[in-house]
Amino acid sequence: MKIVNLRTRDAGVTLRYRCDGLSLSLGDAVIIDMETGEEIAFVAQEPYVEDSKEDIPVVKRIATEKELDKYYDICAKEKEAFFKCKELIAARSIEMNLVDCEYTFDMRKLTFYFTADGRVDFRELVKDLAYTFRTRIELRQIGSRDQAKLVGGIGMCGRELCCCSFLNRFAPVNLKLARSQGLSLNPGKLNGACGRLMCCLQFEKEAYDDAHRRLPEPGARVRTPVGMGVVTDVNYIEETVSVKFVSENDTEIEKYSWADLEELNRDMAKRGRGNGGGFKDYPDMNGAFDETEGEDE
Repeated sequence: MKIVNLRTRDAGVTLRYRCDGLSLSLGDAVIIDMETGEEIAFVAQEPYVEDSKEDIPVVKRIATEKELDKYYDICAKEKEAFFKCKELIAARSIEMNLVDCEYTFDMRKLTFYFTADGRVDFRELVKDLAYTFRTRIELRQIGSRDQAKLVGGIGMCGRELCCCSFLNRFAPVNLKLARSQGLSLNPGKLNGACGRLMCCLQFEKEAYDDAHRRLPEPGARVRTPVGMGVVTDVNYIEETVSVKFVSENDTEIEKYSWADLEELNRDMAKRGRGNGGGFKDYPDMNGAFDETEGEDE
């Protein structure tokens, strides 16, 4: 079957639809059926062929010029509704921050998205909005991540925010991920535009988990071509280890690629993998065992 990924909003969730028999390109407008009725959506990715047994809904048709004009008219009305709602919020002195609003394609429902520190009594505001717009009104409180997704922006990497471009759902992110990746626990560097921990910390989790299973941790003793040494630092991206050698008169630190040392430490590597990685149970220079485990967030 022929599948196309669609979005009803610029930063909306990507929807999978069948488009057999339709010739679609990136940015084309189509009409689809949703729970709210007919909606206009835009091609977010070039169609592709997939052998799937899922029950995937079908694109109804390519949107006409008249339907596109209606969509742009709705977008203009949404902007007017947004600023009118802000006026009503100010008049009621309600502690809430309006983020966005959205009409359904048939204009029978108008949804306002807002953030607030706690629960908000907006019953009187709903009455004001229903009287003003003469349609069904819904006020939906969202979190800071959803706000960033709706508003959009550029991340510290210089690219569009992940939540605006391809993320359909937010995965849990905690400081344990930052620690495992050897990052400085600095909120200014770890927090995204939403003020929460960056979603991209989750993207490399599997790669770091694999590296932790295979590479030793700081404090472990390893064999090198010049003898035994103690690991002082591990670079999980380059897969290199810094090894300290202590003699009677001097202390030296040498950097090695783990690929060059893995064969020399084959037994240790097997032992480390058997315990979930990290060589945590390998004795240090004094013969003690490191039993420290990571803290749960």
